[in-house]
Amino acid sequence: MAPETKPPDPSQVPEQPDPPARQVPGVHVGPPSQNSDVDPEAHEALQMKVAMKMVGSAMVFIGFIQVFMSASTGAEISIFPMILYFSGLGLWAHSSVKIPAVRYTVIAFSLFCILAFLNIGEVLFWHKYVIYWGTIAMVVYFMFQNPKKPSKPS
Repeated sequence: MAPETKPPDPSQVPEQPDPPARQVPGVHVGPPSQNSDVDPEAHEALQMKVAMKMVGSAMVFIGFIQVFMSASTGAEISIFPMILYFSGLGLWAHSSVKIPAVRYTVIAFSLFCILAFLNIGEVLFWHKYVIYWGTIAMVVYFMFQNPKKPSKPS
């Protein structure tokens, strides 16, 4: 006769260990902690700032591309690319510039330029070149500016 075999008791069966998590240097692996350092309102405000920065940069880029193409080909453009450019500049400044006096100066300048183009109703040749060279100067300034504190990996 064959010896009797008992079915294994589920409470006594050893659990299979989880496969080892892939370790990436500087990246936390595991479940998120329940007590967050940032409250939900601050987190939502940060997300809104990031969204405003992205939308503002996209608007500046789209407006600049139209101004650049017009300046290089000699074609005429409407005031819409200028409105797009300066409204994007205002959004970008509101989300990125930390010094309030500079932030609101840039926003006021952007609103002034939008109202000026709405009043004039056309874009002259020199307007395009002021936007073109001003954007290049701004990009060069930010390209060669070093951060004050090096960022730490999270």
